[in-house]
Amino acid sequence: MSIGSIVLLPLGVAVMALLAYAASRPDEFRVERRARIAASADRVWPHVAELRAFNRWNPYERKDPLIKGAYSGSPQGVGSRYDWDSSKVGSGSLEITEQRLGRSVQMKLDFVKPFEAHNQAEFALQPQPDGSTEVRWTMHGPANFVSKLMGVFIDMDQMVGRDFEDGLQNLRLLVEARA
Repeated sequence: MSIGSIVLLPLGVAVMALLAYAASRPDEFRVERRARIAASADRVWPHVAELRAFNRWNPYERKDPLIKGAYSGSPQGVGSRYDWDSSKVGSGSLEITEQRLGRSVQMKLDFVKPFEAHNQAEFALQPQPDGSTEVRWTMHGPANFVSKLMGVFIDMDQMVGRDFEDGLQNLRLLVEARA
C-alpha cells in the first residue's frame, strides 16, 4: 500500500462519514425567538403588520444602510411585498400571505443571493395579563442537502437567532418609546 493510499483512504472515509451525517439531519429547520414588550398588542401590531414599518426595526435593513429595496403590491396586508438587493445581506423578497388582525402575520420569504431558499416567516402576538405583549418571530422551511451540510459547521439557529433577538430588541425600544 502506498503512502498516498494510506492518507487518502482515511480521508475518503472521513468525507463519506461527514456526508452521511449531513444527510441524516432533519429535512426542515426552524428558528424562533420571543420577546415581551411593555405595550398592548394593538400598539405592537402596526410595526409587524406593515412592511415599511417592519423595515424601521428590521435587523437586516440595519446591517446595510445602502440596501436597495422596493415595495409593491398592496400597500399593506395580504399581497404587500418588499424586494431587496444588498451586497451585505443578499437579495430576495418578502410577501405577506396571511394576517389575523392583531394576532399574527404570515410571510413568504424568498432568498436569491447568497443562495436560493424559500421559507416562511411569522410574527405572532400574544397579549399578556399584565398588559404587555409577547412577540414571537419564527422562520421555518425545507433544509436541502447543501443546507444540511452547512449546518454541520454553522449553527443556523444561533446565527439567525441572534439577528431575531436584535430585531425584537429594536422593536421593543421603538414601541416602548412611543408608549
